[in-house]
Formats: sequence, C-alpha cells, structure tokens
Amino acid sequence: MHSILPLARSAACRSPARTGLQRFLSSSSAAAPQRTVIVTGAGRGIGKAIALRLARDGYDVTVNDLPSLQPSIDSVVSEIRGLGRAAHGFAANVTDAAAVDALVASSVEALGPLSTMISNAGIVQVKSLLDTSADDIRHMMNVNLVGVHNCHRSAARQILSQGTQGKLIAAASIAAFRAWSMLGPYAMSKFAVRALTQGWAVELAKRGITVNAYAPGIVDTDMWDVIDAKMREYEGDSAAKKGDAMRKTGRDLIALPRLSVPEDVANLVSFLASDGADYITGQTYIVDGGAYM
Repeated sequence: MHSILPLARSAACRSPARTGLQRFLSSSSAAAPQRTVIVTGAGRGIGKAIALRLARDGYDVTVNDLPSLQPSIDSVVSEIRGLGRAAHGFAANVTDAAAVDALVASSVEALGPLSTMISNAGIVQVKSLLDTSADDIRHMMNVNLVGVHNCHRSAARQILSQGTQGKLIAAASIAAFRAWSMLGPYAMSKFAVRALTQGWAVELAKRGITVNAYAPGIVDTDMWDVIDAKMREYEGDSAAKKGDAMRKTGRDLIALPRLSVPEDVANLVSFLASDGADYITGQTYIVDGGAYM
C-alpha cells in the first residue's frame, strides 16, 4: 500500500492560495483596473450609494435612472468624476428592453468593455391585497422583475460577446424572504427576483459570469418615506409624524440599534462586485441589521 504522507507533506509545504475573501479583505479599496459597471436606479438612494462606492473601489461607472431624473444622474456623474473615476450618464426605463440595450451599448462606447451590471432600479406600492388589481401586480412585476431580466440579459450578452468574465447583481429585498402586510405585490416581485437570480446563475455558471442579489431591510431612503406615509395612513394615526412608522418598525424588528443607511447596502454590493466573490453565485444576501433571522 502506497503511503500518502509524502504527498501530504508536499502539499503542506506549499503556500496556500489566498481565498477570494482574503483577496477582498487585502485589497477592498482597489478593484482591478479597467473595470466598468452599470448601476440602474442610481440617481438617488441605494443606487447612488452603490455607484459612489464602486467608484471608490476602482470601477468606472455608468449611472442610469429615469429620464425625469436626469439632473440627479448628472449630479452623481459629477461626484464620481470628482473621485477620479470616469463616469457616464444614460437615462432609460429598465422596463423597455430596447432602451436597456441602448444603455449597455452607450456604456461600452463611453467607458469600454462591461464588467458588472447592478440591476438596482425598482418601485414599491403600499396597498392591501383586497384593493390590489391585476394591473397593480403587472406594473410591480414589470419594473422589479422584468426590469432586472432586461438588464441581466443585455449585460450577459455583452459580456459573452467580449469573451470576458463578469458579474450580474440584482436588488431583492428582505421582502423576498417574508411577505409583509400592505406589501403583497412588492414581496411577490422580490421573491421572483430570488428565483430569477438562481435561474441566471445556473445558466451562466460555466460561462464565466456569476449572478447574485442583495436584500436590503429597512433603509432610510425615499422609498421608505413612501412606505412610512402609507402605513401611517393605513393605521389611521393622524398624530404620527413623518418617519414614526419606519422608526417603530425598526425598533420592533431590527436587532442592531439603528436603521440602515444606503451605504450599508453599498458595502455588501462592493463585496459581491469584487474578486472576493468569484466563487459565489445564485445567492441572495440579506443586509438588514438582524431584522430577519
């Protein structure tokens, strides 16, 4: 019987290869050069925080949002350039597949080959399911699910045509793991984003593209302002002030002693967009301060 000890000693003597996480921790502030990313819904809130964080990580960034938010797009582009990175703005509605194709083409023309797509754009609706119409559901799914699919498909086609590796990252939500009162259609759309993430991950796993999603909890953004106002109206609390419903929900649910801010989500996306996440695909990661455990 042959001994395996010499082989074991030989392996032990070699310096172990650094894991993806070790690479990320040792160089999290400097992604590989010549990386480009498109961030949708990046005119404000979480999308803006992601765009700025990835610029600090060394990405050149295409900032996307709706045409009505062109001034916000321009402002974020200016901030990114102030950080010393190249930036490009392009207004488009992610529900329009042709417009998303144009977004990707414009980004490649302006910044070079595409590395990463962050499908962040999304909407929320606060309404009882008893009052929710089929059109309400179709609208929610069209933006939050079909919009992600449009972005992932255009980006994947571009990356495959380049013959390079890449990353597709989508916005899910804590509501992708648990439905909430008054947020039924929103939860439907975000549960579906988890399934879409897995579907894309399986298809692209052997073609050099990883696919993941991030699931924010209660984040202090314009979207939560909408939820807060509607919840106060629903509960009939005329004495409640702006932010009261959000703060109460936060106190009741979140383990850590504060609400989330957009930068908390951007930190997670920074990791998912880094070399440290190269062996991760098909996953949806919650960042909610311990609200869902």
